[in-house]
Amino acid sequence: MPRSIVKLPAHADDEPEVYVNGVLQQPGVDYHVDRGALVFDRALRTDRVSGWRWFLGAWGVGTYRQDDTVDVRYGADGQTHSAHGLQVTVVDDEFDTDN
Repeated sequence: MPRSIVKLPAHADDEPEVYVNGVLQQPGVDYHVDRGALVFDRALRTDRVSGWRWFLGAWGVGTYRQDDTVDVRYGADGQTHSAHGLQVTVVDDEFDTDN
């Protein structure tokens, strides 16, 4: 089963508010936190636009692919912070919690 791993900012607490594409995710249902990372039991994807696709888009031809954005609000040092567009890594095997 593919999983998606998103590393939290180093100073983030273990109870962040997590949003995927602007939709609030539920801890224990949509994801869990493991050693400073969010673990999703599904594949999240981020789209990279190639030069060819950009060229087509400039001429009004749309090319659409899955493009998930992960944002978090978290507490650190007694303040609330946010991080937008965190990097997503998709793994096909079990998340290695030893690293």
